[in-house]
Amino acid sequence: MRADVRGHRPVHGILSAMTSPDWLESWPADEGARRVRALFADAFGASDDGAPDGVWSAPGRVNLIGEHTDYNGGLALPIALPHRTYVALRRRDDDVVRLASAQAPGETWTARLSEVAPGAVSGWGAYVAGVAWALRRAGHQVPGFDAVVDSCVPFGAGLSSSAALECAVAVALDDVAGLGLADDDAGRAELAAACVRAENEIAGAPTGGMDQAASLRCTEGHALLLDCRPGLSPLESATRVPFDLEAAGLALLVVDTRAEHALVDGQYAARRAACEKAAALLGLDSLRDVPAEGLPEALDALAEHDPDGVLRRRVQHVVTEIARTAEFAELVRAGKVDEVGPLMLASHTSLRVDYEVSARELDLVVEAATSAGALGARMTGGGFGGSAIALVRAGDVDAVVAAVQQAFDDAGLRAPGFLLAPPSAPAA
Repeated sequence: MRADVRGHRPVHGILSAMTSPDWLESWPADEGARRVRALFADAFGASDDGAPDGVWSAPGRVNLIGEHTDYNGGLALPIALPHRTYVALRRRDDDVVRLASAQAPGETWTARLSEVAPGAVSGWGAYVAGVAWALRRAGHQVPGFDAVVDSCVPFGAGLSSSAALECAVAVALDDVAGLGLADDDAGRAELAAACVRAENEIAGAPTGGMDQAASLRCTEGHALLLDCRPGLSPLESATRVPFDLEAAGLALLVVDTRAEHALVDGQYAARRAACEKAAALLGLDSLRDVPAEGLPEALDALAEHDPDGVLRRRVQHVVTEIARTAEFAELVRAGKVDEVGPLMLASHTSLRVDYEVSARELDLVVEAATSAGALGARMTGGGFGGSAIALVRAGDVDAVVAAVQQAFDDAGLRAPGFLLAPPSAPAA
């Protein structure tokens, strides 16, 4: 059996005797465009007798390694998914924003851009209006607009459905307003920064910038090595690393555990605050400034301020995760992608033990996948639920899927969803 690494389901043999797995398919571009054009006509076209100015889309992302490192000035290594969020948008002559979504049928979200500010708007539309607000704050002339959204990025799976939404809107506004930022990588970095501001300041989620950078700056067939050290220019901060899984006879399997996943419930913010406190106690701008060889001394220096050991555990994860990400990228560059499995497992252990962001379902995926022959596996994304990934030989996809599905069934858990993740194209 050979997995179809374009994002569609593999040919199943071992699974024929059991319940078929739930494969979360990506949409062809024309299907995504058809959906949002039809939705736009239903939501706005009939009453206003107008069509959208165009259709734009942006991918979700999966992070190969480098978790909770972006806001610590560290390294991350994401790829773009074939699964995308589609936006049909039409500019307006005023500053009104009207939004509709296939995921919120029958509802229209409305606001004025002049009234958008931190704490002033809520709901899913805050992610959209926040992008326009951030672009305006950066000095760009952005009009009001009508827009509709549909998506095949699994929601709540830790695969950056929110960043996909923001970035699809960002390239749409860039186009209709004639900003030209999406024409080169430096401009895309500026769009990503606006999307981060939207998520942090308007939507109220204190995430780092990895998700938006991946959605806007990844390229097909490559991973994006992001260096989040403060002060780097956009062109210095991102390096594309060839990541040809098909040529290596491998596939990246993503498992949506369907465990509850939220980044605005305080847990994510608490992790970020702990890291910032530790850096301040060490007299550093960020934990990126702790070298791997200097970790023992840094942990000793924190001891008197950290009676329960929480700060030291957080620091240990961040510093070792940055080192693992650098090593992972070097192995991939050297054509040794089949040797990265131990780094993935070490990353998961660190996230489970030191950062304490794993969950029962995520641990179960890692255990079942590796027992069934996966080369490596780990949780991906912010944690507290969401998704896990497994690097598998193409011929082992069915066996690993069957093992994970059986493990969830034996544990009495809701059946997970599965998708394959070839490195895909950016927002456009």
